[in-house]
This record gives sequence, structure tokens and C-alpha cells, in this order.
Amino acid sequence: MLQTRMTQLFGIQYPIMQGGMQHLGVPQFASAVSDAGGLGTINVSCFPSAKAFHEALREMRKLTDKPFAVNFSFLPEISIGEQRRVWEQIELCVLEKVPVIETAGGDPSPYIGALHDGGCKIVHKAPSVKIAKRMEEKGVDAVSIIGYEVAGHPSMDGVGTIVMADRAASQLKIPVLAAGGIADGRGLAAALALGCEGIVMGTRFVATKECRISQAHKDWIVTHGEKDSVLIMKSVRNMVRAANNESARTCLEMERRGAALEELMSVISGANSRESYREGSVEKGIFCVGPAMGLIDSVLPVKTLLDEIVAEAESAIERLRRIAADRRP
Repeated sequence: MLQTRMTQLFGIQYPIMQGGMQHLGVPQFASAVSDAGGLGTINVSCFPSAKAFHEALREMRKLTDKPFAVNFSFLPEISIGEQRRVWEQIELCVLEKVPVIETAGGDPSPYIGALHDGGCKIVHKAPSVKIAKRMEEKGVDAVSIIGYEVAGHPSMDGVGTIVMADRAASQLKIPVLAAGGIADGRGLAAALALGCEGIVMGTRFVATKECRISQAHKDWIVTHGEKDSVLIMKSVRNMVRAANNESARTCLEMERRGAALEELMSVISGANSRESYREGSVEKGIFCVGPAMGLIDSVLPVKTLLDEIVAEAESAIERLRRIAADRRP
């Protein structure tokens, strides 16, 4: 068994967390991850109202008795109305005793005290070691450090996961989780060797039986590789790593000719992606995946995936033990 500070902190079997996965982080999927021994995550942005979000929390409780997380992505600056909405969602998390809150984007400081008072653990998604250290000072319980390979929103600094995870694990006292380009047990073993306490996966979880996305999208991951993602939206300072499909190429062309965000929205809107996910039209929406695709050759049930990842990690760790033993005098 791979017991780490992550498994102890969150009360889970395996040191594996499901990423927020915009449009896909819903109870039916997240509960499968939690039941399989990982930390499933529902994304608050999937629910159009406080009532719908509350229903999702209750559904999670019906579907699994295992720990799970709720993902919040904060904008750097939010309106008074948005602040009220976030506080309402935070209060619902406390009311329903959500075990773990994942925060990303803006500063979670205004909510840390209330969440801790409500018994929630907080893991912050950090795009740099500097921000990770700042979040440690502010009192979060753990950080996930995201390398340049991560799908969705990587840091614009361009630093890969190995360097970021190594630096963060050596400089922080709280548990560090590695994210970006990890899709198998060797990646988990590597993260543990760097000093991390576990991993966060997104792209690999998309290619599972339970993920609520079209089979065409899952097949696209299996049939493409590490070179098939691109970086878009650099021009509007909101960089996204996504599949190199027709929509991403259109966005890049629009950016090259100086299109503003309002014009880009005709291609990059979440509504387009949601429709694409439902209909299976992979080319007609932004599809956030990363170079971890190069490590994925099958669509598996979540439990099979997690069991195989952990078994492979244990095998890799045992190999290192044998290497170390062979070199002893």
C-alpha cells in the first residue's frame, strides 16, 4: 500500500486526486473515483445555481461514503454579486461537510478561515513555487503544483512538472501533489521520488468508462500522442492547453490577426465545449487535454485504472529498491 501524507490528510486509499475537469466534474464520475480509492472532485462551475450545486453535494453523499473534493476557480477580481455567490457555495460545502476543497486561480484567503472552521481541508492549485509558498503561509493544507504539461491552464512561465514538483517538495512543509503529464504508475512513482505526496490527473481520467464525455473524445485521446496539444489564448493572458483540433487552430489564427476576447468567445466558449462533449464533435469545441495522451492507449473503468496505476508504481519502487540493494558493498 502506498500510504503518504496525502492519503492520511484526506482519508483516502490511493495518493491520486482527480483534477477539477471543467464540464466533467460531476457526481456520477467523481463518486467512481472516490469509490475506487482516489479523491474524486466535483467542479462547482458545472452547476448553474446554488440549488443545483446543493443537489450535487447531496447526490455525492448518496453515491459514495468516501471522501471527495469540490473545485473552486476564483477570478483575480470578482464583483460583489460574484462574492455573494461564492460565499453561498462555501456555506453549502460547510453545511454538507465536504471533506476537501480545491481552490485555483485567485487568492482563497477570504474563505480559508470559514472552511477550516467547517472542517474542510484545503488544497490550492499553484502555477509556481512562489505562489505555493505563499499559499502555505496563508494556511492551506496542501498544494498541487502544476507543470507546463498540464491540460487547461498551465503557468505561463513554461517550467515542466519535474522541476516544479522537485522545487516545491523540497521547499514546502505541507504536502505537495504533482500535476501535469502524469498518467500511469511510473509517473506516480516519479512524483513520490521527487518528494511529493501524490498526484493529480486530468487527461488520464477523461479516457475512462465513467467519464461523462463522448466516446469520440475518449477515442481521440487514445489515437493521439504527446505532440497533439497546443497552447491557445496567450494573447489574452489566459493561456489554455487543449487538443490540437479545428477549434484550437481557429483560435490561434484569430489570435495571430489580433482578435479581442469578445471575438474569440465565438470559438472558445464553454457552451461550445459542452455541446461538443455531448454530441461527440471533437473538432467543434475547445477540448482540454495535455501531452499525457502519449501515455494513454486504452479506455478503462476507473477502478481498473487506479488499481493498475498503484500496482505499476509499487513495481517501479521495488525496482529502485533492487537497484539500491545491488549497489551496496
